[in-house]
Amino acid sequence: MPLHNTALRYGGVTKFFHWLTALLILSLIALGFYANDLPHDTQAQLTTKAWFFSLHKTLGVTVFFVALLRIIWAIGQPKPGLLNADKKLESWLAETVHWLLYGSLVIVPLAGWISHAAASGFAPIWWPFGQDLPFIAKSTRVEHAFGALHEIAGKVLIGSLILHAAGALKHHFVDRDSTLRRMLPGEPAIGPMPTQHHSNAPVAAATVVWAAAIALGLGLGLLQGDEKGNTADAPALEQVASQWQVEEGTIGLVVTQFGSDVQGSFADWTAAITFDADADGGKAGEVTTTVSIPSLALGSVTDQAMGADFFNAENFPTAVFQADINLTDTGYVADGTLTIKDQSAPISLPFDLTLDGDTAQMNGSTTLDRRNFGIGQSVTDAATLAFDVAITITLVATRQGD
Repeated sequence: MPLHNTALRYGGVTKFFHWLTALLILSLIALGFYANDLPHDTQAQLTTKAWFFSLHKTLGVTVFFVALLRIIWAIGQPKPGLLNADKKLESWLAETVHWLLYGSLVIVPLAGWISHAAASGFAPIWWPFGQDLPFIAKSTRVEHAFGALHEIAGKVLIGSLILHAAGALKHHFVDRDSTLRRMLPGEPAIGPMPTQHHSNAPVAAATVVWAAAIALGLGLGLLQGDEKGNTADAPALEQVASQWQVEEGTIGLVVTQFGSDVQGSFADWTAAITFDADADGGKAGEVTTTVSIPSLALGSVTDQAMGADFFNAENFPTAVFQADINLTDTGYVADGTLTIKDQSAPISLPFDLTLDGDTAQMNGSTTLDRRNFGIGQSVTDAATLAFDVAITITLVATRQGD
């Protein structure tokens, strides 16, 4: 069997790419639906779900490069003519579907890859590259936008595959021509070729479909991709009276899942602070910080973090840190109790403080053990979800008048 195409037949290389791509795409579709439906309530379930998603992503990257090689090969090869070129509507539809498939082979895996690179943590790619992509920042907005595009483009791919397969079967069983057989091993007899009609209409039609799919996918994703987390799921916290009023600040956290850091932050929190800037030792003030749990944005695992085995945000929508502000020989420390869900544990938060008149700038960090608060009790393997959670707090506060 010749390796190169001719005006009548497909060569061995084209056939190889065709059936390899078909095998990969069908496997990916099945894996995607299967992995998406798997539960993740227990450690074993989460590990299994992550494994199947990693397989899906790894094969997705593979099909992207296979598609590029296939397209590069096709550019330098003659394209065998359509055996139904005399039926203009059928031939137009067939070529349009071919262009939709070529677009799918690039857009679907690339959108999924970008969504993965913008996310943090869950289900790594097994290739020794590809966890990150140039110019793609870690961003929930980007993750959701390209995740939605991946889903919409996947539907275009499935629809195109159905039409492509239906057309091949029609050729084989109804028209009884060699359209399907010439993509199989061997060299079937091919009758006289009808006159070919070359037109840009199929390319234009496929371009319109893809433009609509891309706009719809990115649009839906951007509507979902709120960097501020799930604040719509709970009422905003009421402002509190404070001797020092927080003007701006961030409460961030970093968890480690499957060996990858997942960064997040709370968008809604309040702090009631009393503080004596002139204290020269011992207790210098008090602080009560209330945090809205549903306002957490934690990349691709935000929904998981809200679940009953983790923050259980539906039943425990706030966390509270009450502490004394102490001045020690090494600097300031907030010593107190943190309550998450119905669990309380002592916490020591050392921090740096810069005072400039009535303005204070604070930067602090500490590490918590999630087990002390009943978070992720079913996940007992630190390799799946690390026990330590890094907390960072930065704020700028101004002293209020007496």
